[in-house]
Amino acid sequence: MSFLRNWSKTLLLSELRGGLAVTFRNMLRPKVTVQYPEEKAPQSPRFRGLHALRRYPNGEERCIACKLCEAVCPALAITIESDIRDDGTRRTTRYDIDLFKCIYCGFCEEACPVDAIVETRIHEYHMENRGENIMTKDKLLAVGDRYEAMIAADKAADADFR
Repeated sequence: MSFLRNWSKTLLLSELRGGLAVTFRNMLRPKVTVQYPEEKAPQSPRFRGLHALRRYPNGEERCIACKLCEAVCPALAITIESDIRDDGTRRTTRYDIDLFKCIYCGFCEEACPVDAIVETRIHEYHMENRGENIMTKDKLLAVGDRYEAMIAADKAADADFR
């Protein structure tokens, strides 16, 4: 009996007709494709993207070289070296993040006691040459300076949300 059933399905092309029915049914529905460069998909407020180092309003960098972010990083992507300045404060001389190792977990941002390191909402970045995956202190400060208004607004919205 199963031989006759399989033979009739093959002869009548029932699977093909069922697949074509699905195709024609979905052909008339509106498209849901986002045309990426022109249209942006909605972004979650919890999104974590490119890292940035922040400064205080007087221009001094916030990082106090406590190395908590380096200690809490599960991927060991952060490298920090510090030195004591003439005024007795400790500041970083080297702050590197390897973006290939980073898993964008946000632990570094949560561990920082002075909100020096943050993960921005920037997701449109790329690397073309060897070594560009290492975000140095200067690059991180430049990103922080460039997007400080966005970072401050996100921090304020996050504080209101809590």
